[in-house]
Amino acid sequence: MESMKTKKLADEVFEYVTAFRRDLHQHPEASFQEFETTAKVAAELDRLGVSYRRMEPTGLVAEITGTGNGPYPERKVAIRADMDALSIQEKTELPFKSVNDGFMHACGHDTHTAMLLGAAKILKEHEGEFAGTVRLLFQPAEEIAEGAKAFVAQGALDGLSYCFGQHIMSQFPVGSVWGAAGPTFAACDKFTIRVKGVTCHGAQPSTGVDATVAAAALIMNLQTMVSREFDPSQAVVVTVGQIHSGSRFNIISGEAFMDGTIRCFDRGIAAKAPEVLTRIAKSTAEAFRCTAEVIYERFTDVLINDEKAMAIGEAAVSKVAPDGVMHRQKPVNGSEDFSEYTSKCPCGFFILGGGGEAPQHSDFFQIDEEAFRTGVAVYVQVALDALEA
Repeated sequence: MESMKTKKLADEVFEYVTAFRRDLHQHPEASFQEFETTAKVAAELDRLGVSYRRMEPTGLVAEITGTGNGPYPERKVAIRADMDALSIQEKTELPFKSVNDGFMHACGHDTHTAMLLGAAKILKEHEGEFAGTVRLLFQPAEEIAEGAKAFVAQGALDGLSYCFGQHIMSQFPVGSVWGAAGPTFAACDKFTIRVKGVTCHGAQPSTGVDATVAAAALIMNLQTMVSREFDPSQAVVVTVGQIHSGSRFNIISGEAFMDGTIRCFDRGIAAKAPEVLTRIAKSTAEAFRCTAEVIYERFTDVLINDEKAMAIGEAAVSKVAPDGVMHRQKPVNGSEDFSEYTSKCPCGFFILGGGGEAPQHSDFFQIDEEAFRTGVAVYVQVALDALEA
């Protein structure tokens, strides 16, 4: 399909995409609770005549197989959107603001779902103009980093040659597209540490074991993971997000609790981090006559874009982006569960500029819907180009 035609078709479905997005925005659903969203997408796919299968517990995978000519009729490529919302009370004054109390599409997943549905409409109506199969991944539960894992486990990526995704981002110029090969989104892990000592009177500290002092030392020692444990050329962030210890001004605390996150862009570091953190936690606690219990949870892997997939993406973006450029994306410490796909098949992931002043996850989050024209065109063009690359 010619790129000018792709842009024209994306313009033609703009109102359709916008209307669907506004409905989703008004009715946000939590991760793995996207039952109504899944039903709405299924109903539209039924109307379009696109086959699909429902996933467990939510989400669906659709396929459109071209009947036209092409060099690789057996090839399958995927384009993905996520669907879940956040537990945030919306404070915008949009006429289609959330009616589900305490929930809001504050990250833009409603826009991804609507744009992917617009791409499905275009591809189905023009299936005679390409060969091969485009798989559409309407994925749940990205916000809790479980949706991509569930899709992989249920075979959503089986047989794929390429998989592509995009994320709309406020505060980026409307319709601009950003990306790069290599690590682009960080691995995200969560750790929880309980330091246990012995409670005693604050006037007689030698009769107890102070968990607060041990926890304070541990917080500082954890920063040596960045400065002494790993290659200094690699970016690593260790953050203690909260700490609680003690119950009264004149009591030595017998227990301290802390949790936090580790971010990095190297899978080797991500694999080694649990052992390093546990060693530092336990040895520091022991030095202060305490003990430490560590729970370490892997949330997302490093998102690593494949070079060939991004070359395909860059060529596609050059055809349909308003400025004809895929801007160079710097690695960001935010995480994205699309990373689960990047270790299973060659993948490419892009940022779509959405305008707006409030950042992602803000209760005032808004985007400029004009970005949908570019987003839909990118979905369509990169899928078609990957079928022939």
